[in-house]
Amino acid sequence: MSTKTSAVTRRTVLAGIGAGAAAMAVAPKLAHADKAAADDSLAKLLGGVKPHDGKVKIKLPQIAENGNTVPFTVTVDSPMTEASYVKAIHVVAEGNPTPGVASFYFTPTGKAEVSMRMRLGKTQDVRAVALMSDGTAWQASQEVKVTIGGCGG
Repeated sequence: MSTKTSAVTRRTVLAGIGAGAAAMAVAPKLAHADKAAADDSLAKLLGGVKPHDGKVKIKLPQIAENGNTVPFTVTVDSPMTEASYVKAIHVVAEGNPTPGVASFYFTPTGKAEVSMRMRLGKTQDVRAVALMSDGTAWQASQEVKVTIGGCGG
């Protein structure tokens, strides 16, 4: 009975490192959205309605020490009656790989307010847009600085 063992040579290790480096060089970089991608995403969600500034308040930390769990609250000034209410709130982050963070849909009861946590990969603007029952749209935005290990990012 014979056993055959193969030894790892320096040549094999260097070839493996070279192949890994070549794969990393041609691998696609992690894409990030930008303002135009966020605008396109919102245009689809809003059916082409152009949002105006006002009526929407977005509460975010100015500096997020951990981009994995960034809390936010969106509030819309609306009576929430059959005649006038918020139909939807859409939140987008301009620098994430996919700009759409969340969409919330409402009926004419209660209060137009949502709270959640989101993940932000880097310092960027976050926008909240409210689509109203009369077909208008209102927005607010805020920049969030995401730090990495306590350093500005």
